[in-house]
Amino acid sequence: MSDPVLILNAHMSALVSRLGCFDAVAETLTARWGGGCSKGTISRKVSGSLDWTVRDVIGIEDALSEFPVTRMLERRRAGVAVAAPVSMILQAGAISRETGEAVGAILAAEQSARAEDRAQACKEITEAIAALQTALSRLEAAA
Repeated sequence: MSDPVLILNAHMSALVSRLGCFDAVAETLTARWGGGCSKGTISRKVSGSLDWTVRDVIGIEDALSEFPVTRMLERRRAGVAVAAPVSMILQAGAISRETGEAVGAILAAEQSARAEDRAQACKEITEAIAALQTALSRLEAAA
């Protein structure tokens, strides 16, 4: 099984980079929760020498309106069973196919005034997201 702490750190590091710099993250968390959070503390958390707190996760996810850690924990709690494809190479092929179909449907819907074309694009996008979600769940649960 993959290490959820490593996945958590990867998600949090990506969120930190989206906020811009360690100073911005420290100021965001200080504004949200009060108290003194420093860029040195954020740097140590990104490097893995300090653990992320629940306050860190909530504060940073809320600031960006992006919730990758929360979604990861929801999937963990739900115990989502993922049908394992023969290999991740085959899953990557499914992702490529589904995203290609989604792009084609989006372009067709953009050029059309028909509700059916927009509905088709929504269906194709949903299938592409499902293919990506399957790969993500498989990687998170991988041995």
